[in-house]
Amino acid sequence: MTMAHPPQIQVPAVYMRGGTSKGVFFKLEDLPGAARQPGPARDAFLMRVIGSPDPYGKQIDGMGGATSSTSKAVILSRSTRPGHDVDYLFGQVSIDCAFVDWSGNCGNLSAAVGPFAIAQGLVDAARVPRDGICTLRIWQANIGKTIVAHVPITNGEVQETGDFELDGVTFPAAEVALEFIDPADEGDGDGGGAMFPTGRIVDDLEVPGVGTFKATLIDAGIPTIFLNAADIGYTGTELQDAINGDAAALARFETIRAHGALKMGLIGKLEEAAKRQHTPKVAFVSPARAYTASSGKKIEAGDVDLLVRALSMGKLHHAMMGTAAVAIGTAAAIPGTLVNLAAGGGERSAVRFGHPSGTLRVGAEARQAEGQWVVTKALMSRSARVLMEGRVRVPGDGF
Repeated sequence: MTMAHPPQIQVPAVYMRGGTSKGVFFKLEDLPGAARQPGPARDAFLMRVIGSPDPYGKQIDGMGGATSSTSKAVILSRSTRPGHDVDYLFGQVSIDCAFVDWSGNCGNLSAAVGPFAIAQGLVDAARVPRDGICTLRIWQANIGKTIVAHVPITNGEVQETGDFELDGVTFPAAEVALEFIDPADEGDGDGGGAMFPTGRIVDDLEVPGVGTFKATLIDAGIPTIFLNAADIGYTGTELQDAINGDAAALARFETIRAHGALKMGLIGKLEEAAKRQHTPKVAFVSPARAYTASSGKKIEAGDVDLLVRALSMGKLHHAMMGTAAVAIGTAAAIPGTLVNLAAGGGERSAVRFGHPSGTLRVGAEARQAEGQWVVTKALMSRSARVLMEGRVRVPGDGF
């Protein structure tokens, strides 16, 4: 006698690329009732959609792509905040562990939020021009920040195709310009309460058993620990294979990340870092030099201001996380940070940095107020595209 199993349920969803990431996008109102509120049911639903936790590390039985860039979910709704169009909540789904990390934003998928919101009717039709640019104010609910997206519109619909090229994305598409408003933490989050949680632009980060390193600990875009590549035995020209196949190196980076999280006040004790994989990020910087990107493209020293490599969810990222790019642009604008020094020092409003897939330009507007550096916005361009839309299916007892 076979036991009866509940059938699969169908949930409207859109599979989108935003920047160098991919994710499954939902309207809040379309989620199953139990998943409309934060909590275990929502997390279990999203994990089942993405195909986690997967001890094989492949996410074969879900929509995830088995990398930090492709194990993502987004929930959107009309904004309940004055002066905003849409509320945006991002979940980073762990691949091999049973949890969803809600502690930060995804800067890459931020580029897809505006296009999704317009196409799915979350934005009043009167706000969308027949042709031109639709400017939307997005409330990023994970971190309590505003993102302004400039979405191209043709014949009343989102323009997705175009000739804007983004290193790390194979095909060109339409440009979506993003402004991350007041990207630094102002003390309303769970960090140390400032752009520089320790009050210093460069710290000595002591990591028992590993060493003591100069570090810039910054909370802008996403909490990030910046190190000098040379101090940890790297050149800054590394591609993914140089680090992701080195178990000892990955363990060392995770130890550094945990101690950095502690120093930044993001966690109360070291063991909490394991349940907070998405934040903080670890990145290492070096002065500009020539290298060959993962596509085979030659990057000359004169093409960039500095080199940056960053880790996400325990692995070297194939390009650059959008939120980490915000942190890079912000840190670069503030004289004396490790990022600024690697770029040559001085005041600067934009940098072009080299990452494993190529280069990226990010700008930031910084000024001093009462002896403190304040960054009013960070700017960069991405692109976004709908890959598939319809319904995802999950077993009815899967959450």
